[in-house]
Amino acid sequence: MDLIFAVIDFILHLDKHIDTFWMQYGLWLYVLVFIIVFCETGLVVTPWLPGDSLLFVLGALAAAGGPHVGLTWFLLVVAAVLGNTSNYWIGYWIGPKVFSRPDSKFLSQDMLRKTEAFYVQHGGMTLVVSRFLPFFRTLAPFVAGVGRMSHGRFQLFSIGGGLLWVTVLIFAGYFLGSISWVKENLSLLIIAAVVVPGLPAVLSLIKNMRTRNRT
Repeated sequence: MDLIFAVIDFILHLDKHIDTFWMQYGLWLYVLVFIIVFCETGLVVTPWLPGDSLLFVLGALAAAGGPHVGLTWFLLVVAAVLGNTSNYWIGYWIGPKVFSRPDSKFLSQDMLRKTEAFYVQHGGMTLVVSRFLPFFRTLAPFVAGVGRMSHGRFQLFSIGGGLLWVTVLIFAGYFLGSISWVKENLSLLIIAAVVVPGLPAVLSLIKNMRTRNRT
């Protein structure tokens, strides 16, 4: 039992143990981080796996002479895209069965139709932005599958979002990983980078809704 807890703790805090793992096991680090990123984005039940911090620390480790930054970047882009694709198909096949229960108030056919309509209008932006938000990163491709988002359109935004996510965090770690303040406030910086640019659009939407209600 202690061994199981030790393994779970190691995975959850891999960003803190990653340099030691690299020194002891070398190239196996590529395999480990590929699996973790794939599972974090590809299995709807594993949003608790490390994501943002793992990519950032990998970039910092690469800058310090660790894993090759180009190979790390490539493998994790592939893992992120394959993970999203897996999650999409899980939602695609499971969704209709879950939402077909006649006695469910929340998982109803009406809710399924609303989900489909949402992903027709906002699915692309949702997939890109959610890449930078833990939990939502895991949930978004699953819901896209449930909502029957066009697979071609899904892949377009999934690949774009995966490229952006991995590139930003890997190279942020590569160039800024030695700055302690950045490491300590990484989550806040990511949220700010996602939320702040979108504030004007949100405020405009709220203003338009208020105007419509008055008329």
